[in-house]
Amino acid sequence: MELSRLSRRAFSALAGTTVLGLALGGSVSSQALPRSGVRGPVPTGPPPGPPGADGVRHRIALDRYSLLIDGRRLALWSGEMHPFRLPSPSLWRDVLQKMRAYGYNAVSVRLAWNQHSPAPGEYDFSGVRDLDLFLRTAAETRMYVVLRPGPYIGADVDAGGLPGWLTATEGTARTLDPAYMRHADEWLSRVNAVAARHQYTHGTGTVLLYQVDAPQRARLTRLHDKLRADGIDVPLLHADTPVAWGEAERTRDAAEARRVHLDHLAHGVTLHNVHTAFGGTSWGWLSAPSAPTPTYDPTAAIDEARRPTDKLAPLHQLGQLLRHVPDFTRLDEAPRVRASDARIQVRHLANPDTGTHAYVARNDSATDVTSTLPMGGTDVEVTVPARDAKLFATGLHLGAGRKLAYATVQPMMSLSVGRLDIAAFVGRAGESAHLVLDCPHEPWPTRLDEEAAWAYDHGKLHITVPLGEDRVTRLRVRSGESDRTLILLVADDAASLRLWPYETPSGRVLVHGPALLRDVALDGATIRLTGDTVEERGLEVWAPRGITHVTWNGEPVEASVGRAQSLMAVWPLPGVPELVLPALDGWRRRTENPESGPGYDDSGWTVADRRTSHSTTPVPDGQPVLFADDYGFHYGDAWYRGRLTGAAGLESVSLAYSTGARGMLMAWLDGEPLGTHRMGRGDDGGEGTWTATAAFRLPEELRTALREKHRENPDAAAVLSVLVRRTQHDQDAYKAARGLTSAAFEGASPRVEWRIQGAAAPDPVRGPLNNGGLYGERWGWHLPGYDDGGWESVSPASFPREERRQGVTWYRTTFRLDVPPDVDASVGLVLDGGPDRDYRAQVFLNGWNMGEYVGNDPTGTPHTFVLPNGILRTRAAANTLALAVLADGEAVSGPVAPRLELLGSAAGGVPVKHVASPGRRRD
Repeated sequence: MELSRLSRRAFSALAGTTVLGLALGGSVSSQALPRSGVRGPVPTGPPPGPPGADGVRHRIALDRYSLLIDGRRLALWSGEMHPFRLPSPSLWRDVLQKMRAYGYNAVSVRLAWNQHSPAPGEYDFSGVRDLDLFLRTAAETRMYVVLRPGPYIGADVDAGGLPGWLTATEGTARTLDPAYMRHADEWLSRVNAVAARHQYTHGTGTVLLYQVDAPQRARLTRLHDKLRADGIDVPLLHADTPVAWGEAERTRDAAEARRVHLDHLAHGVTLHNVHTAFGGTSWGWLSAPSAPTPTYDPTAAIDEARRPTDKLAPLHQLGQLLRHVPDFTRLDEAPRVRASDARIQVRHLANPDTGTHAYVARNDSATDVTSTLPMGGTDVEVTVPARDAKLFATGLHLGAGRKLAYATVQPMMSLSVGRLDIAAFVGRAGESAHLVLDCPHEPWPTRLDEEAAWAYDHGKLHITVPLGEDRVTRLRVRSGESDRTLILLVADDAASLRLWPYETPSGRVLVHGPALLRDVALDGATIRLTGDTVEERGLEVWAPRGITHVTWNGEPVEASVGRAQSLMAVWPLPGVPELVLPALDGWRRRTENPESGPGYDDSGWTVADRRTSHSTTPVPDGQPVLFADDYGFHYGDAWYRGRLTGAAGLESVSLAYSTGARGMLMAWLDGEPLGTHRMGRGDDGGEGTWTATAAFRLPEELRTALREKHRENPDAAAVLSVLVRRTQHDQDAYKAARGLTSAAFEGASPRVEWRIQGAAAPDPVRGPLNNGGLYGERWGWHLPGYDDGGWESVSPASFPREERRQGVTWYRTTFRLDVPPDVDASVGLVLDGGPDRDYRAQVFLNGWNMGEYVGNDPTGTPHTFVLPNGILRTRAAANTLALAVLADGEAVSGPVAPRLELLGSAAGGVPVKHVASPGRRRD
């Protein structure tokens, strides 16, 4: 957990004004002023409406409580999403709509410099790198943006997002080194040229905040000046920000997520960031050694397949609370209260404007704790589950003079819809919820569901509801003194995920029932709803006055007015139809690595004869630089070929190499395998760099062959071929070497001439991180349209073959999906593991590198590669699947019967455009 703090001096460095605001370019208020013009804190009031590119200039300020948008307090509930981890721009809209529906009002966006820049001075913001498109989509989905362009972003990305070519240049990253700053400024200038067009201050987009990478104060000041010169005038966030930024690192489950985020709230944070809202895929060679598997953040609340997880409920509840209950945007620490059981720790806060009190009760013990807690002058019995937390409130206004005296469950929202006041409370299934309302006039409660019970006594309405699994219980409260009706909703976690508030220009809407609500439009007397269903579900809609008709995804819904004064569908919304995926057959197979043969023509390869390097890894005395980055090969596999003259008595070869996590080395001498070495954590030479020496003793037959070769031709050279899976650069030691670092020989002292080969020119569409240096990659074996007709046919039953071979084997097949156009299906590729399958497999879908599989799991646990729609053709179109398998000669050279798996589907979704996936050019 990170609670960021920015000192007053840092505020002054950023703004040159008071700590109450950031005055940048004249568009951000330097002070927090109430509407009356009297100096002092802005009082609690209605939050600003949903953002958009509305053409209106906006003022952004910050006081010690919260952000102020045009003089209104905003509690920012931001979720982190990395567009570069979802290489299908159509799906950006899907994830942003889901985030918005689940309570987020902002998306925190990191930009990976290495994805956009294949070489110094070259930048690409097209296709899956289209920042302008992402920012437009964020505005269209009514999400604020917190932009985090680095240059260094961390995020478990290769070199922390720094481009591979930077590893071989002068200068030290994240300093004021002129050599580094020249490149970093150029990157930021390219980003800022796009970002400046989307600033909320200008009304041309929803970029609200800009987080800078400035580990040193001097760099912070310089960055401030540069960003202002580039036209960036939204507030800047530094890594040390106070109330401005409360960021939680990964949490394991719903209970920990609730505990962490409620703790932030308890400490007065009103700018929250959830890391991460959507995990995504570290496809290609994107990931850092700290997260070497393709699945990024399996703990994310919206998983890699874009499905909600169990951890989503507390985030959804808290996000809706902060959006719809403005009391929580201005909280002061209140007098301390204690629970009767000391295992429950309590933080007490109060809003000085509204009289609302908040109590965050935290239980760090291993057992559920029931205790009394003083709330609003009453000792209330509450239960806090083990290693969990709860938020309780008193004094919360519920409309028409009614107040919440206290409750044993958490408030989720309080909003007005037409002549209705609606309040929702949430708890765990199996609990009994007790709510007490202060009612100035005797109420007329009506139980709308059988579970609710109520009693009125001395001005207080007591309501009891046993919380059932996935169930919403409703109660209607009227009185003769007001024409406004209160609808109380009490739900468990599962049911809360089917409550969808939505803000329209004509007022608020609340929808209950479907799996997701994406959009709402009011059209005369009709409310048009767009969303997703998974199972058959009822539909209930609370809408502004005058709405009498409902459509769902464009189809009319027969509805009538229910007792809760809602429009209720007569028939359930349909679920998603069953989908059947095809079996993967028609496989073809071909071996490669001709580079291991002595007769292979390497005359076009780069000569490795440099003597100095900008790497932090020392160059061994008397040896040339062998580091792959120094020769322009920054991602994927690298081949080395050394011509050894005078190797007649050679007995053994020792090859020192350096990689990220899960590196590997294979060696051959004159085409004969010497063996395979794998990098393991036991060889750890640093936090994210692993170093080892692979020692190979020549078999007697090979030693004899070398002597015979020398006898026949004393000038003949032996060829040492080495394949290194060099893997990722460390985030914090990006200049550490990758690839071979040195070679030593016993029994002879041969003269060695080295050549190196890695990836070909970067794929102009898929980017620099897509390909490595395998022979098949250089010749397009992974691409659609490659003619594999001459390859060997392999049936699934004989896949893989029993043949054991050190080297690289490719498998290819094609398949078609026929998903209905109104269904969003998430599909994965499953590769089985096992102790007899210690191989590496690079997975390519339509030429896109979906990541690496490491098959040495002794438990046999399979890995599922999520195949993103757009790259995956789901509408009756062909897909090309290719696997590049590296095996050591002892394990089988491939997976057993790879298969497709349906990870989830929904009726609805968003329109998906094909991602450009060019095939191999014909010779």
